[in-house]
Amino acid sequence: MKIFKQSFLSFLLLTCISLQADRNITVDLKDFSKAPRFLSEFGFFEDMKNQIPVKNVHPYSLINPLFSDETDKMRFVYVPEGERLGYVKNKVFIFPVGSALIKTFAYLNNNGPLDKQLLETRLLINTQSGWKAISYVWNEDQTDAKRAIAGATIPTRFINSAGKEINVRYRAPNQNQCKECHQVNKVMTPIGPKARNMDKLVNYHSGEMNQLLYWAALGWIDQKLDSTSISSYADVNASLDERARAYLDINCGHCHIQGGSADTTGLYLNLMENRKEQLGIYKKPVAAGRASGNLKYSIVPGNSEDSIMMFRMQSLDPGIMMPESGRALTDEAGIRLIKEWIDKL
Repeated sequence: MKIFKQSFLSFLLLTCISLQADRNITVDLKDFSKAPRFLSEFGFFEDMKNQIPVKNVHPYSLINPLFSDETDKMRFVYVPEGERLGYVKNKVFIFPVGSALIKTFAYLNNNGPLDKQLLETRLLINTQSGWKAISYVWNEDQTDAKRAIAGATIPTRFINSAGKEINVRYRAPNQNQCKECHQVNKVMTPIGPKARNMDKLVNYHSGEMNQLLYWAALGWIDQKLDSTSISSYADVNASLDERARAYLDINCGHCHIQGGSADTTGLYLNLMENRKEQLGIYKKPVAAGRASGNLKYSIVPGNSEDSIMMFRMQSLDPGIMMPESGRALTDEAGIRLIKEWIDKL
């Protein structure tokens, strides 16, 4: 774990936290039968348009995010006052009932002439009856977001990291699509907030701080956790294998895991999987349809062109593409990474 001594910053943080007024969330998150029609009704934000949260809603970040059509993501977390998180190594933190994970998808367009556009805010709320997923789509004025039970398609354009203007049909998922990724053994669960995927510096009002140490200062977790930080798949200084496995873990491993929606394929891509065939090496598909591209194996070491995994990552055909939901574009950087990894196996 890369947490380091930050005694003075910890003192400042605790001082700031103690001075902050604890504004109550305006919806009973522990037990609600029907979600509010508008995002603003929850009371998560002081400033909706600029995504400034109330004092007891805190920003967080992931080392490795899921690819979502190159959107910028703003993540926030709310934990009821006085509650703590459970911890199991290599698992998602166990959030207490009444907690909320808030994620806004946007195109900030910081490097181009287009205006910032908030697209969608997804909520995962831990109620008495388990985690509930709710999607809200932003209005044109960017003042509020309305609940989208059936999902939505948003035609738009953005400026990518290379400064190129890209047209995209961004898709907000419906409730069943949320379950495809967030359900393990028929139980809804978050995906990203594992200790290993959060051991990084984040800018807070009190200054830059390791966010696990920040959570410890809030009283949510212990300061010392038995955790090893994951490599960033974008870090060219990390090993190719570490980067590729990190990419597959966050982009594929939540479905391709025992108990996940892709369990029956026998292809398991979560970070803890080390069996070669289960990782796809010389693994034949369970069902040989057109999604296999007439190829024999998920991964052919040294030959990405003959690997089903690469064929499906490169496709935009709904009956072939993988992941099969959550994107309308191909992840060119991810494709280059996995292609190089397979070719060098």
